[in-house]
Amino acid sequence: MRIPYVPNPPPTDTPEEASILASVQARRAPGALLPLDLALLHSFPIAEGWNSFLGTIRTRTSLSAVIRELIICRVAVLNGAFFEWEQHAPLLRESGLSEEAMQAVGDAAVDIPRSVQQRILSPVEGAVLKYTDAMTKTVTVAEDLFQEVRDHFGDREVVEITTTVAAYNCVSRFLVALDVGEMNH
Repeated sequence: MRIPYVPNPPPTDTPEEASILASVQARRAPGALLPLDLALLHSFPIAEGWNSFLGTIRTRTSLSAVIRELIICRVAVLNGAFFEWEQHAPLLRESGLSEEAMQAVGDAAVDIPRSVQQRILSPVEGAVLKYTDAMTKTVTVAEDLFQEVRDHFGDREVVEITTTVAAYNCVSRFLVALDVGEMNH
């Protein structure tokens, strides 16, 4: 970690800080605060916004667990956010993705060929994977790729997919820049 983690739990100076800490702890319950939280809690306002935004993406979208975790894991791999991968790969595996697909998703060095995608991923998963790669690697999404995603999802889901990719690019960049979890060297 490039900056020290706050104590667990961190001291609070105001009722507002205590409320923010309680909401972060409630989202992690029954588990403990994560190293990510112990970095974010250097700034209670940032931790509050993060907790609300990422909590919504994790628990209040209409996306299936496999689509959500596929996005999160692929972003983690592409950006070298090993802590993020360690947290989310088990959730992706639990959602039913095959071991062969897990290995492909976990290989950042390779653009997964269409023939492999068609063999190990559903058409929906393949479209989301390509969309995630485009947003993460180049930011722009070609019109034909956007249309491929659009063919499988309505407006709400397209917004949720796009927001999930964008948000977890933010998460991974924070984790890597500050070396959260001491896994990014």
